[in-house]
Amino acid sequence: MEMNFGDMHSVVQVLIYLGAFGIVAVASGQIAGVFQRLKLPLITGFLVIGLVSGPELFGLIDKEALSRLSFLNDIALSFIAFAVGSELYLKEFRSRISSIIAMTISQVLSTFVLVSLIIFYLADLIPFFDNMSLAARISISMLAGTIAVANSPSSAIAIINELRARGPFTKTSIGVTVLKDFAVIIFFAVIFTLSKSLIQEEDFKLIYNIGQVLAELVVAFGMGFLVWILLKRVLSIKGAGILKKLLVLATGFLVYLLTRITDDYSSRYLGLELHVEPLLICIIGSFLITNFSVYRNDFVRIIKETGPYVYIIFFTLTGAMISIDVVASLWFITLILFGSRIISLVFACFIGSVTAGDPPLYRWISWMPFITQAGVGVGLATIIATEYAGWGGQFATIMISVIVLNQIVGPPLFKWALHLVSEVHVRPDGTYETEKRILIFGWEDQSHAVANQLKKQRWNVEFVAVNPSDETLNNQEFVVHELKGTDHLSLRKFSAETANTIVCLLSDEENYAICETAYENFGTRHLIVRLQDREFYRKFHRIGVMVMDPTTAMVSLLEHFVRAPIATSLLLGMDETQDSIDIELRNPDFHGMTLRNLRIPSDVIILSVTRGDHPIISHGYTRLRMGDIVTLVGSNKSLDKVRLNLQGY
Repeated sequence: MEMNFGDMHSVVQVLIYLGAFGIVAVASGQIAGVFQRLKLPLITGFLVIGLVSGPELFGLIDKEALSRLSFLNDIALSFIAFAVGSELYLKEFRSRISSIIAMTISQVLSTFVLVSLIIFYLADLIPFFDNMSLAARISISMLAGTIAVANSPSSAIAIINELRARGPFTKTSIGVTVLKDFAVIIFFAVIFTLSKSLIQEEDFKLIYNIGQVLAELVVAFGMGFLVWILLKRVLSIKGAGILKKLLVLATGFLVYLLTRITDDYSSRYLGLELHVEPLLICIIGSFLITNFSVYRNDFVRIIKETGPYVYIIFFTLTGAMISIDVVASLWFITLILFGSRIISLVFACFIGSVTAGDPPLYRWISWMPFITQAGVGVGLATIIATEYAGWGGQFATIMISVIVLNQIVGPPLFKWALHLVSEVHVRPDGTYETEKRILIFGWEDQSHAVANQLKKQRWNVEFVAVNPSDETLNNQEFVVHELKGTDHLSLRKFSAETANTIVCLLSDEENYAICETAYENFGTRHLIVRLQDREFYRKFHRIGVMVMDPTTAMVSLLEHFVRAPIATSLLLGMDETQDSIDIELRNPDFHGMTLRNLRIPSDVIILSVTRGDHPIISHGYTRLRMGDIVTLVGSNKSLDKVRLNLQGY
């Protein structure tokens, strides 16, 4: 067999470029952390390091390397489309769907029209528009308007997680952000096809081009369905986490290869050059996996774990493509586009909020969550740069410059808006807010130990003591109230009616009087007592009190350690990274949803569901109802996310 030394040389060159770029990418991942400490977005750091390493400065990544490594861009772009589709989980947006649709339509139309017009009227000031026909100028302006529509779901989600934000404003913001990116990819595919013949100054045949667009959309949806099937096969592999991540990335790259083959064969044999947008295929496949498969959680986990590495590669490589000369000479164009995009968002969001019937405050600040741009916008700009070797790079540089400004200004505005609507659940010092209040009746060593454990879990613990000493009242750790009676008026003096849980460690008579008052007057959900005399057991049980009998508790605990040591250690909190929790379902979006459709972290397990004080035999098809108590076990961080989702605040 004859060896092709030219091909071998090309492979060796690619490997050399990969090795050199790998060093740059590792450095980019490390150095970009400095930008984060300066309160700048991480992707800004990647772009700047790519720019410094690019052909216009240090030359660590030269122009030939950019061309040879274009396949990395293909893999990254397909992954970004997968990430967008994975966030569009329809069942979680049901309660705000009218507002989401109204806001999305108004933003897409307003931003597209205004930015397209601005670019068109500024064409004489932009060098690459020189000697272009009117049709080409209109087409390029429309492409810019399309890119301006894109948002950044990953940045929005990061801010929401950082502030532990929950509520209608938050839900609308993330819903619109994800839906816009879904829409903009479809929109871009249509505009890109229609504009191709105009930019290349070929004959524009309206019926022919519309037919071509429809054919491309049909093929894209068909291929998206095939990607869905392929991803299901990949995700069904048991174990092999690293292999599945690699196969997901390979699936995205395979989409790019198939679209190029489709373009080539359709042009050669059909006389119709079909440009099937790979981003559209990937986002359709991802959307189907997220909404119509049992592998949603596995897919989301792979996206989250793989994302940081893909973004380092993509944004660093993109930064190397930026032209410093274009940035320096056209900075005023960047500022005009940045300002016009914000104006369009203010107008569109006000109209969308009014149409959806949102509260007055929402109407004035609803534009703030949508400034930020990142992956999709940059990805679309790089597609233009790759397709049009001459002016495409300058076009991409202008659009990426606008995106960087949006990425810097957007996150603080979104955070401010979340604070204004009071949907933030983090205190100014960064600690979590808590609404869990517990009253412990009885000041002693055992109750003090319980209080310290609960305090670590962010419970607000207060004591009630009989004839407390001055030393007890003035302790620096906990608030201590004096018990002057067990009637409801006496208990209301220290707001016993607001307690989530009451624990009684006094005598059986005093404990029963307190629990009876709380049961009849306050409806306290959890009443817990330490029993001393078995004769009181029936009386406590009759009013729904949970009784801990010290005489049998140790025997029962030892028995459980023998029969189920792992479960017992988890429930007792012996593993500091794990915890168990009861969560009451208050979020109407989850009412009627089956357990199998809950999007919960992979390290969380649902133990049981209690409805109306009666445990029900639960399985994957059990439908949740408002007021259900869901018992879960998992890591503290993951449980906190689930609690916020199920409680809806």
